[in-house]
Amino acid sequence: MSDLGAAASTAVQLVLTADPAVAQIVILSLQVSLSAVMVAAIIGLPLGALLAIARFPGRGAILTILNALMGLPPVVAGLLIYLLLSRSGPLGSFGLLFTPSAMIIAQAVLITPILAALSRQVLEGLWEEYAEQLRSFGATPARAVPTLLWDGRFALITVLLAGFGRACAEVGAVMIVGGNIEGFTRVMTTAIALETSAGNLPLAIALGMVLMVIVLVVNGLAQVVRDVAERTGA
Repeated sequence: MSDLGAAASTAVQLVLTADPAVAQIVILSLQVSLSAVMVAAIIGLPLGALLAIARFPGRGAILTILNALMGLPPVVAGLLIYLLLSRSGPLGSFGLLFTPSAMIIAQAVLITPILAALSRQVLEGLWEEYAEQLRSFGATPARAVPTLLWDGRFALITVLLAGFGRACAEVGAVMIVGGNIEGFTRVMTTAIALETSAGNLPLAIALGMVLMVIVLVVNGLAQVVRDVAERTGA
């Protein structure tokens, strides 16, 4: 117990003094996760809006696949991306494997279906409310997408925050494609796993504390956004 207490005390000191090793890992983690969310949002939100609006043969099958991809095992996603980016893979010539870019791709692949599915659920209700009005203005499904995305912006912020929280917590896929290289591709989740197995509990606990704070802040922001949306009627 005394060893654990000493490790926890040292971890607090590492966080409060902004230890360079901790800061470097946290900054890289935020850069990777934020970039992945941006990429996933560019693809997932319009796709979710289009699925909320359009009715076409095979739509049900696409929704089923999309919902299934929400539960895609991270290690499977990591393996597939590894095969694509490996030297013998179709994208191997770009040299992306074991770089932050590969980690961004892995996280984006995992959270794009989540953003698409959640945004579709959110925007389907808006489409039912505004469909007749938009049709009266001659809006096609493609032209109605930007309108729905704007009107549902508050709810979509919570969707993005959910995606960011999922990205921050990812470990399996990013370890496979990033390699957990110290000072280059080591993020909070992979560092916690490595340092715990190596017995470096102070650093692992410090990173765990920072990760928990980030998760709490993200959930707090999501709640604030929901409250603002309810007050403004957005």
